[in-house]
Amino acid sequence: MQHLLRRKIIYILVVLFAIPFTGNAQLRDYLNLPDHDQKKFHFGINLGINRSHFSFTHHPLFLQQDSVMVVESVNSSGLNLAWLVNLNLTPHLDIRTFPLDLTFTEKAFEYKLTYPDRPGGEDTITQKKIQSISLTFPIQLKFSSDRIGNFKVYMLGGVKAEYDMASNAGARKAEDLIKLNRLDYGVEAGLGFHFYFPYFVMTPELKVGWGLGNLHYRDANLKFSNVMDKINSRTITFSLTVE
Repeated sequence: MQHLLRRKIIYILVVLFAIPFTGNAQLRDYLNLPDHDQKKFHFGINLGINRSHFSFTHHPLFLQQDSVMVVESVNSSGLNLAWLVNLNLTPHLDIRTFPLDLTFTEKAFEYKLTYPDRPGGEDTITQKKIQSISLTFPIQLKFSSDRIGNFKVYMLGGVKAEYDMASNAGARKAEDLIKLNRLDYGVEAGLGFHFYFPYFVMTPELKVGWGLGNLHYRDANLKFSNVMDKINSRTITFSLTVE
């Protein structure tokens, strides 16, 4: 009697253990949007958050003066809003762009001053914030894996051009500013995942951008600007795209 009871218990455990794998096998046989990847064009809405900062080099003047002792770039957060256009070249290769890609950031430099202008609002540690609203035009190649059920992974790389609509390079009264050029260009690389749902595709993506252009519109008469030479942008972006 106990032998039969043990056999029944083992049988029940085996059945319970096999149920999840049977369900997964059935799920793999059911593909959401099975013809999605065969379409020539895909369109989507992209929303993201970014962390950005400046990479910079010191000007020789930095070592020759004693007013500014330390300069550091401060990380800051921002938002991205874009419209995706994707062209399918082969089953594993796409080219894509974002005809409308707005990036909102607020980068900053932090200075340690020896002689702060306290009546002018300065302190020993002073931050100078630089707000930016950029219109970006990227061109990217996307290399995709085979689709596994309702999942796919991809890598991307490309180039971009940026136009900063909030640039202050033309400001005349800018004693307390750091002037930056409007135009920039750079390269990007990233990793993403496609999740196929019955009515849409959700794509989380992580992307890194390196600005190659020198953004600094250096003014030798500005103490917050003349201690630096080249300034380049650096950005990490996490975004979600719905196609």
